[in-house]
Amino acid sequence: MILPHVIETLSGIVGPEHLRLDPADFEAYATDGTKLRFMPDAVIFPGNSREVSAILILADQEGFPVIPRGAGTGMSGGALPVSGGLVMSMERFNRIVSIDEDNLIAKVEPGVITARLQAEVEKCGLFYPPDPASSDISTIGGNVAECAGGLRAVKYGVTRDYILGLTAVLPTGEILKTGVETMKGVVGYDLTRLLIGSEGTLAVVTEITVRLVPRPETQRTMIAFFREVTGAVETVSRIIRSRILPSTLELMDSRSIACVRDEIALGVPAGTEALLLIEVDGGREEVERDALRVRQVCEASGVSGFLTADDRQGAETLWEARRNLSPSLYKLRPHKVSEDIVVPRSRMAELVMFLDAVSRRYGLPIPAFGHAGDGNLHVNIMLDKNDPLECSKAEEIVKALFEKVIAMGGTLSGEHGIGITKAAYLGMEISPAGIALMQRIKKAFDPHGILNPGKMMT
Repeated sequence: MILPHVIETLSGIVGPEHLRLDPADFEAYATDGTKLRFMPDAVIFPGNSREVSAILILADQEGFPVIPRGAGTGMSGGALPVSGGLVMSMERFNRIVSIDEDNLIAKVEPGVITARLQAEVEKCGLFYPPDPASSDISTIGGNVAECAGGLRAVKYGVTRDYILGLTAVLPTGEILKTGVETMKGVVGYDLTRLLIGSEGTLAVVTEITVRLVPRPETQRTMIAFFREVTGAVETVSRIIRSRILPSTLELMDSRSIACVRDEIALGVPAGTEALLLIEVDGGREEVERDALRVRQVCEASGVSGFLTADDRQGAETLWEARRNLSPSLYKLRPHKVSEDIVVPRSRMAELVMFLDAVSRRYGLPIPAFGHAGDGNLHVNIMLDKNDPLECSKAEEIVKALFEKVIAMGGTLSGEHGIGITKAAYLGMEISPAGIALMQRIKKAFDPHGILNPGKMMT
């Protein structure tokens, strides 16, 4: 509970119009992409770094939790108020501060929607490559908190590869600037990289300096159908071995295809068990050459069908279906447990066969899709959470999946983060010494543990 005198002080910091105290207004801030639900005691909407600082100083003195929040699209519970407290919504931080075409950087506040930043820089002939499937609704601040990857990571990398510097407020109230506005900079510890992916447990980010690149001249989107998932997975490796690096290389299995068949609006060949959604980009000659080579590799791999989008509108239809795939899976069951594991690309076929065997053993559908180009698959255990037996089965499947992934030299999360949903499994991947070091880092940033408590190893 936040005491009355604290409420009065908070209202004075941001103004009463930017503080919500009625539980009827809390529902939208009590959940996220996990569909888990924890009610806060209040929700506050600061508008600048000074206000964030004053709120955190008060929280540090009074000992109440503060939970930073972007758009609430996270899939690991990183923005949930698990201990109650004050949800700090960053939605008023919604400005693109500047776009510097000479130095290929932009300054942006954390509440800016990812797709909006992409659209604005593209008007200048520039490109911000990180492209999470939730880009139309997720914010840049949330992308930074989770180190979001997305559809184009195979060629362009993930969020951390495009963040040059941050303005952040520490839990004790100090306003900190990290990083640089240049392509190089090695002065001191890399605090920028430390904060990226820290899931709002170390500081509240209030401004972000991003690196931009020239916008590719053109793109070509293709779709290849396969009678076996293993054939699709093996084709991914063949494409990469052919020295072609697609901007996106996405896999869908048969269950995933069934859920978006209407949105794709294409004739899917009978007996299709998997498809690859492939895009190459660059100069026109380069794109023509790479697209031809991709088709040759796919046809040599025994595809049952191969299509090329006729125009950009057709390509966008395909990508929209891919972006909507995750919510479409609820056609199979009312609930899901979604894991975003990563394995070496060369071992994806082994993982797919493992998932098929586990699905048959437990009698639950486990559609898999994702970023095949970098080995990052989204494994979805579909279930009815009102059925205790299915819940028990799902827990067993998750544990077996994680054990398999670690044994294969993989990682438990490629882009969703740890939050609360994977906290119990952190020790499967990180050694006790590593966890202890992370706990000391957390203590150094947040001595009283007021910022986003209960997440990761805290």
